[in-house]
Amino acid sequence: MPNTNYLKCWIQAARPQTLAAAFVPVCVGASLAYHNNAFDLIPTIVALLCAFLIQIGTNFANDYFDFKKGADTEERIGFERATATGQISANTMRNATLVTMGLAFLLGLYLVWHAGWVILVIGILSLICGILYTGGPFPLGYNGLGDLFVFLFFGIVAVMGTYYINTLTWSASSFWASLAVGALSTNILVVNNLRDIEQDGPAGKNTLGVLFGEGVLRWEYLTMVIISWVVPLYFYYQLGYSTVILIPYLSLPIAVILLFRIWTNKDKRKLNKTLEHTAQFMVLFGVLFSTAIILDVL
Repeated sequence: MPNTNYLKCWIQAARPQTLAAAFVPVCVGASLAYHNNAFDLIPTIVALLCAFLIQIGTNFANDYFDFKKGADTEERIGFERATATGQISANTMRNATLVTMGLAFLLGLYLVWHAGWVILVIGILSLICGILYTGGPFPLGYNGLGDLFVFLFFGIVAVMGTYYINTLTWSASSFWASLAVGALSTNILVVNNLRDIEQDGPAGKNTLGVLFGEGVLRWEYLTMVIISWVVPLYFYYQLGYSTVILIPYLSLPIAVILLFRIWTNKDKRKLNKTLEHTAQFMVLFGVLFSTAIILDVL
């Protein structure tokens, strides 16, 4: 295989369309630290690199374990999987998972040195759960726990952890902000599970959609969007932020379009594009929310 095609395979295996779930939590957590006059650039950059590596490592592990469990069949309509299509061998994908997670651990040691042992605990739990998402004797993603994992680790843990490494304190505002981020991260998985529902069931991948039906996924998507909408209002009414904190509502028309697609689209193949747009919406909301937080103190 030509080198350019091989590189393209690895980029696709990293699933760049999902990296919003790594970028936005760090962006929001760092903005809150700036708001409290405690922003620290280097720990924030290292945290962002660790987040990207953990996300990519989780995607590699997902690619490897889904192939080993037979979840990626010829009927798959989602994005092409490098291991299942034979573009990258299973052993190579397993090794890439270990290397990526290992790099995240090594970089994370700087954050442990900077912010203390609590970050070591958070980092190790994040790495372990990234593997156990599709691997191990009780894979979270195969037992209806994937959504909870994403909400916790790509929302609450990532936002509050980023705030902590900047300020060395915990804050209620970072918790409330993390709910919006976790909700929008979860929606990326919801679209993924809605698209793959017909293939996941026979493969033994019991997502919430397989367990409770497509309707539950659509209501889950709506609920997550509502949570993200409520959070800026909470900042305005309960945390004393100015009206500038309502800037994220500029993204509201896009959310409405996405909801319309989720509730009306019957062609599962078109959900690949909806998944990409859901991730892009998360980035837009996250950037607007972060900008609003910073503008509140300028």
